Amino acid sequence: MSIRNIPVLATTLVLGACSVAGTGGQNSPQENPLPESIIEIAAPDQDLATAFLRPEDNCYWYQHIGPVETTLLPLRTISGNPICVQVAS
Repeated sequence: MSIRNIPVLATTLVLGACSVAGTGGQNSPQENPLPESIIEIAAPDQDLATAFLRPEDNCYWYQHIGPVETTLLPLRTISGNPICVQVAS
């Protein structure tokens, strides 16, 4: 590798680190809006606009946007319990 390619490589690495991670193929809230029953039991101060049902655990999750990073958190009831859907077997 020549020395002239180092700035290009460094720029690529820096810009790659700044990219925003996607939802990993999750359905967007617009595609599957929350049922009214879930909205009624959800605790305040959670971003219901980003909430979605995660198929891996059948629980609702939402994006918490903090000062440093965006994190997926389980959607919870007022009493602190996660909101999940029971799967019929």
